[in-house]
Amino acid sequence: MEAVLTLTRTSPSRGKGSAEVTGFYDQPTGSIQYLVSDPQTRRGAVIDVVMGFDPAHAVTDTGAAEAILEHADKAGIKIDRVLDTHPHADHLMASGWLKQRLGVENAIGEKVIEIAELWRDLYHMPDAFDPSRDFDRLLADGDQFEIGALPASVMLTPGHTLGSITYVVGSDAAFVNDTFMQPDVGTSRADFPGGSAATLYDSLQALLALGDDTRLFVGHDYGTDEREQPQWESTVAEQRRDNAHIGGGVAREAFVEKRERRDRTLGLPDRMLHVLQMNMRAGFLPAPEEDGHSYLKIPLNRFPKETS
Repeated sequence: MEAVLTLTRTSPSRGKGSAEVTGFYDQPTGSIQYLVSDPQTRRGAVIDVVMGFDPAHAVTDTGAAEAILEHADKAGIKIDRVLDTHPHADHLMASGWLKQRLGVENAIGEKVIEIAELWRDLYHMPDAFDPSRDFDRLLADGDQFEIGALPASVMLTPGHTLGSITYVVGSDAAFVNDTFMQPDVGTSRADFPGGSAATLYDSLQALLALGDDTRLFVGHDYGTDEREQPQWESTVAEQRRDNAHIGGGVAREAFVEKRERRDRTLGLPDRMLHVLQMNMRAGFLPAPEEDGHSYLKIPLNRFPKETS
């Protein structure tokens, strides 16, 4: 199927030890997918790539992922790793498909095991989900690896989920998942099962302890009334100064009150109950049944919408 990549933007390397980062915007979900590479070796990794999913027709497609692979091929970048920051609630992840297509390892934070336990109960699927089977590497806080010759490390940054991780790559790039959003928007929601606004505040402060010039690449943007065009890059200094929720040194209690008040107004993402069953499996569909088709199980009345 045709890819839905409405906007692509590259943040160039700043010199030795600095990664080149290309972001690919997924219009249906407001997600940003990343190709991060070492300009010296032309080796790279992809982060949080989307598998297309139409909830109205329950149809999947690989268009966005294929477009990113095509971009990498044209740029002469060899992808060595498939990385995700957490099991996404708003889009289907392409991790498993990319792992098979490229023949490389896929990875996610090790606390996906705890997240899977939580969702087994919510779906009443006690024997479902085996992250150690579907992900080649489960990453812990402080783990290190390389992308080309660039060092990469893992920061546990929970709050949006209990197991969200940030990838810090090279001297000045951090992929901060659903923690920060752009400074004019603020921060990500923390009301999903296992989430916590107080924990998110601590993660935000840990990210603000990175160097002022560190480029922060966020997981989502939807534009604003004043800014129609999506954006996804900022710096630590910009977030510390201008972030709509914590800029200027907002105290923990004030942040938690604001974040929780905002979260009470938000509905569930329209793909959430569909895609989490697959994202606990790295995006693989459930095993086909006797008729050769895969099926999803949707819990009814487990997430009633709050009314005021």
